[in-house]
Amino acid sequence: MNTVISAMTLDYPPEKLHVYVSDDGGSSLTLYGMKEAWEFARSWVPFCRAHGIKTPCPKAYFSSLEDEDGSEFLGTEFMAERRRVQIEYEKFKARLRTSSKEGGIGNESMSSPRDHPAGVEVIGADQVEMPLLVYVSREKRPSHPHHFKAGALNVLLRVSSIISNSPYILILDCDMYCNDPTSAQKAMCFHLDPKISPTLAFVQFPQRFHNISKNDIYDSGLRWTLSIIWGGLDGLQGPILSGTCFYIKRVAFYGSLIQDDIDILKLREFFGPSNEFIRSLGQNYKPRVSKDGNSLSAIQLQETQLLASCSYENQTKWGKEARFLYQSVVEDYLTGFTMHCRGWTSVYCNPSKPQFLGCGVTNMNDMLVQGTRWSSGLFDVAISKFSPLIYGPLRMSILESFCYAYLAYHPLYFISVWCFGIIPQLCLLNGIPLYPKVSDSFCMIFAFIFLSSLSKHLYEVRFTGESFQTWMNEQRIWMIRSVTCHLYGSMDAIMKKIGMREASFLTTNKVVDNEQEKLYQMGKFDFRTSTAILAPLVILVISNMAAFMVGLAKVIAAGNWDKMFVQVVLSFYILIMSYPIVEGMILRKDKGRVPPSITLLSTVLAMVLLTLGSIALMY
Repeated sequence: MNTVISAMTLDYPPEKLHVYVSDDGGSSLTLYGMKEAWEFARSWVPFCRAHGIKTPCPKAYFSSLEDEDGSEFLGTEFMAERRRVQIEYEKFKARLRTSSKEGGIGNESMSSPRDHPAGVEVIGADQVEMPLLVYVSREKRPSHPHHFKAGALNVLLRVSSIISNSPYILILDCDMYCNDPTSAQKAMCFHLDPKISPTLAFVQFPQRFHNISKNDIYDSGLRWTLSIIWGGLDGLQGPILSGTCFYIKRVAFYGSLIQDDIDILKLREFFGPSNEFIRSLGQNYKPRVSKDGNSLSAIQLQETQLLASCSYENQTKWGKEARFLYQSVVEDYLTGFTMHCRGWTSVYCNPSKPQFLGCGVTNMNDMLVQGTRWSSGLFDVAISKFSPLIYGPLRMSILESFCYAYLAYHPLYFISVWCFGIIPQLCLLNGIPLYPKVSDSFCMIFAFIFLSSLSKHLYEVRFTGESFQTWMNEQRIWMIRSVTCHLYGSMDAIMKKIGMREASFLTTNKVVDNEQEKLYQMGKFDFRTSTAILAPLVILVISNMAAFMVGLAKVIAAGNWDKMFVQVVLSFYILIMSYPIVEGMILRKDKGRVPPSITLLSTVLAMVLLTLGSIALMY
């Protein structure tokens, strides 16, 4: 609920600010929590506006050790009001905890998270000085595809169009909160700039995380993506749509389909049978729900439930041409790509103070689940009709399309990483030289490519103000993701393409686990994840250990360093980067270690792999 409250506290005219919450589970507890959040916000929002509070999230404000608002200089009257609001916040949290233990209001729930009717409720329509708060739960039935996050966003797009129809939309994930009340003003500076506004679709802010340690072992801060890639794209047509923390123009979702002279039948074909929604596409449309004490009438409520029904999109272009697209689980990437292809641009706004903060992943399981989903979704696009190498170059900047293509085909790194992790080691184990001799001038070419790649990455890390430890962490996580996430993500995309499985959307855990958080802050990997995900990684490490030790002994005995030096160095480099995994298998005894059963299974499979590989090299 801190996300909701912080959004209501944005420094923006309250009559123009409307906050929508999508509850895909259809829980009465969420609805109750929203009503309680609105009641608390009646004290919190005026308090923040009256005193210019710079941290709009109450949880962050009351738990912060730093007083960036200068509270100690504001006098006893302010401190008394601050204590009063803090007491109300504690009561608000206590009511939510009590309700959670009791299972909701009167122990009732709308229905199953995957099988429940639509529900829309406007909260606080009679309070002119407060933003409108709207609860939206779309209908979900087992017999109808719900299209994951993209489907939920499209429902919000439709429902909001007949309630408020604001021309600009901020989209936030539930684990993010507003960290600066002026983010809307910053975004509007771009959206209202007459030089760029006609083609500007969205203003993207970076995702920042409040729980990231200096030794970010899982690369949860996404430094490379947010600081390097997004910053570079800002010099072209703009950054890629990132799923959260962006202000987008509503008209960018509809494109040329909202012209005044367009055929009404074509609009119904695209947007469905709701006449009210089609009227909302016009420039002169005024929503019927206003801040004058009026809430939804029975007819209007029926219309919103129609728009939120699971069958509304049948025989329409929703998810195909009318907005958040369904062809990939990374709906943000694909939707932003098609917007750029239609001539829209975007802007990357990265102020020194994070405008939004959230929770980054702090355990290996969430990191691998998240990475596998991203890899699957990106490769979905790569092998679809929207492949950036085919669909993009004629519709957008060639450099922008290459950047999209690089990300779409990024999961294919698993091929090269698996090859470099197995083939040189097998040859080392069997005394077969794979690279030129150290004394050969051709060896310098291989050394230059390897060292220049590492040096370029190190330069980028240092350029963004990070340390050598960050460089090592990113190298390690890139290798881990390539071996696991990229492999499984690519396989998943291919199987969906040939019809062997249906699309799935595995969410990351939004609840902080104290034990996992403690290991993360200590810089120790938490290897509690599925055997299918962890085993390939452990097999590769054990194979490298065996090949390095046996191969090194053979090299020392034969004295052929000149021939085998490069393979010895490569295997040693992989082991250095894999030290946390070796530590988890051999040295650690805590709950987060590599389970002995996985170590044993992986050892057997690694020996089988090395044996079969050695036999294959003999013929």
